[in-house]
Amino acid sequence: MLTQFRQSPPRTVCVQRLSALGDACHTLAVVRALQDAWPDTRFTWLIGRHEHRLLGMAGDIEFITVDKKAGFSGYRDTARRLAGRRFDLSLWMQIALRASLYGRLVEAPVRLGFDRPRAREGQWLFTTDRIAHAARQHVLDGLLGFATALGIQPARLRWDLVPAPADEDYARELVPADCPTLLISACSSHGARNWSAAGYAAVADHAVTRLGLRVVLVGGPSETERRMAADIRARMRQPAVDQVGKDTLPGLLAVMARAHAIVTPDSGPAHMATMVGLPVVGLYAATNPARSGPYRSLDLCVDRYAEAARRFLGKSAEELPWQTKIEAPGVMDLIEIDAVTERLGAALSTGRRC
Repeated sequence: MLTQFRQSPPRTVCVQRLSALGDACHTLAVVRALQDAWPDTRFTWLIGRHEHRLLGMAGDIEFITVDKKAGFSGYRDTARRLAGRRFDLSLWMQIALRASLYGRLVEAPVRLGFDRPRAREGQWLFTTDRIAHAARQHVLDGLLGFATALGIQPARLRWDLVPAPADEDYARELVPADCPTLLISACSSHGARNWSAAGYAAVADHAVTRLGLRVVLVGGPSETERRMAADIRARMRQPAVDQVGKDTLPGLLAVMARAHAIVTPDSGPAHMATMVGLPVVGLYAATNPARSGPYRSLDLCVDRYAEAARRFLGKSAEELPWQTKIEAPGVMDLIEIDAVTERLGAALSTGRRC
């Protein structure tokens, strides 16, 4: 059924990717590739409210926001908004059962989903067509399989989110052109993926004294993130600017476009940084950067996943299922301060944008 779109592009496409923030960033790259190949096609995207705060800047895409916390009332509201609409093609780009249930609200004759081995939680029961099977891919490469299945090979990756003038002004004030700046986004939404405040403080002090950088702490408004930022600052000997909880996602993206590097664990900001070419020193032990690391900065990651597999699971990384997470207490302690400062130096040495 997919061959029809190689001769005659669909008029309308509905993308289903509700969450999470990093995966939504990956999905945008795929949508951009489809837009490049099908300039006359209209795209609609079912997306979570949090993710929409960032991706909503893409004004050439229609977004239907889903309140995932609203339960049945949120489902009913989405059904109302989709009532009477019909799409030529729907892309089931999220495996979770909840996403599949929302996908059922999208009327389309062709429903393209993941291949059978990856179509967990019964996704394969809901789709008419599937992408080609591939094993042990980066998440973004897996999602690009949707473009490949439709006969599209992206010549380049692009995201092209343009912040509003107010966000640009905010970023210019926070990161002046003459102030080389390191961002530290210390927290993932999964606590077991977070490094220590002592480690971040040591790296921040090194960045100021040895690399001549100004340090800005960024992150969301949660109590966990605020406590982490306060702990880092208390342990630092050098000054740092604490912006945790003070910026919006579009504002943070604008700040990233002006900064020189970011240190962060496996988190949404790692993938936001990738969209604007900011080098990412990723901290990975609980998760595998080959699967979920910052796509253009994999060489800058401190990767202790293989060691974590041996120490906590008694297996090699190659023996583990590809999606395995090792979110055990103490796993992030495998990351050494010296390794992080070395990777940070490498990120800055060429002045590169990723």
